[in-house]
Amino acid sequence: MTVHKMYPKEVARKLIEKKELFILDVRTGSAFEDWKVEGANFEYLNVPYFDLIDGVEDILSKLPNDKDILVVCAKEGSSIMVADMLSEEGLTVSYLVGGMKAWSEYLEPIKIATLQDGGELYQFVRLGKGCLSYMILSNGEAAVIDAARMTNVYIRFAQEKGNKITHVFDTHLHADHISGGRKIAEKTGATYWLPPKDADEVTFSYEPLVDGNNVKIGQSTISIQALYTPGHTIGSTSFIIDDAYLLTGDILFIDSIGRPDLAGKADDWVGDLRKSLYRRYKELSNELIVLPAHFMIIDELNENGSVAASLGKLFKENHGLNIEDEGEFRSLVSENLPPQPNAYQEIRETNMGMKLPDEEEQREMEIGPNRCAVR
Repeated sequence: MTVHKMYPKEVARKLIEKKELFILDVRTGSAFEDWKVEGANFEYLNVPYFDLIDGVEDILSKLPNDKDILVVCAKEGSSIMVADMLSEEGLTVSYLVGGMKAWSEYLEPIKIATLQDGGELYQFVRLGKGCLSYMILSNGEAAVIDAARMTNVYIRFAQEKGNKITHVFDTHLHADHISGGRKIAEKTGATYWLPPKDADEVTFSYEPLVDGNNVKIGQSTISIQALYTPGHTIGSTSFIIDDAYLLTGDILFIDSIGRPDLAGKADDWVGDLRKSLYRRYKELSNELIVLPAHFMIIDELNENGSVAASLGKLFKENHGLNIEDEGEFRSLVSENLPPQPNAYQEIRETNMGMKLPDEEEQREMEIGPNRCAVR
């Protein structure tokens, strides 16, 4: 029988549409436990490839005959071989093209809203990494916020929509993934904005993003209003878009809050984190739709695959926003931190321009889930 290919885009649609999928993951047990392709209706069997070299007979009884079967490995090579063996046994199977590396890099664009002037706001959901980035389109111009390193995705998307990227923003100096912001700006001639308090050690020029900056897109009524909200980093900056959408960066997520320790400053920054969440955001309208830079779990996705909720809802339901005692808040933040992101210091230095890793090195640095939140 023929072995089929399944591309990350197809897996993404199954995930968003909550379709059934059986995944045979042939990576090591530790790699599988740390990070896998997650979906609400996905089932899993993890059997390392080396246990299958001599044949797949022992696992045939564990595989369904009424569901799509997808074989997954790190880069695709091992999954092709296992899929071939299963096909020879009469099963209809697919393998994930590009493996977990390709899954980590796939971006799903989802329209969030039509803006006041007819422009559009899109969220790019990096399902395999939990990263979220944004594009605003208005009157032939585009702005990108918190771009991933897959820069051509954004440039091509803007071009297909008939827009030129004129502004690129990073809400903060990222430590869990390599920013594509500066490279997009170099390729398109756009202005690159970065909070100056996060930029003490950067080796490149940028436009300082400070509280109160108001950037117009496409000479229209659409504006990007900067709101200084330190805590995840000392320079962390939120954005209010079109008076309706609050881009919170890594300060506030749907089901959690940002961690303050990725630059080794947890004790110093936890107070800033609390002020941003409990004072600065409290001054804002509860009707604002929160659009974060990350999500932690698949359950945070809405029906259309977007990650968004009103600020008022989060003040009611997000535990990190409902701790009255400051001492208890400090304990929560300091005692519930997940492991540091893979290669986070190298990623920070890359985003500063101090390191220049090649494409494959960048992939390796980013492998694994994001870990920007307090649990």
